[in-house]
Amino acid sequence: MIADGHGKAIGFALAPGQAHELPLAPAMLDSLTAIPLWVVADKGDASVACPKWAYRCRHMVENLWARLKEWRAVATRYKKTATSFLAVIHIAAAADWIKR
Repeated sequence: MIADGHGKAIGFALAPGQAHELPLAPAMLDSLTAIPLWVVADKGDASVACPKWAYRCRHMVENLWARLKEWRAVATRYKKTATSFLAVIHIAAAADWIKR
């Protein structure tokens, strides 16, 4: 997932099975319309040393996932196809945009 500086979702990619999502990051970053000054990842992704203010911004991605997981269909992915799961994530993200 890619979030903007305000913690709103702007892009998604779904990794197959139990694969890590880090290999999908370069393609997702290439899909952005503008070049970001900083890229901040959540705790699950490897990162290099960065300024403390950028490190503290990781909570925006963590909080976005927490808000999306309020939808049970996002939090539990039991017996869902990749297409239907991605559709639910898009719906939850759209609802998050409307709420915020």
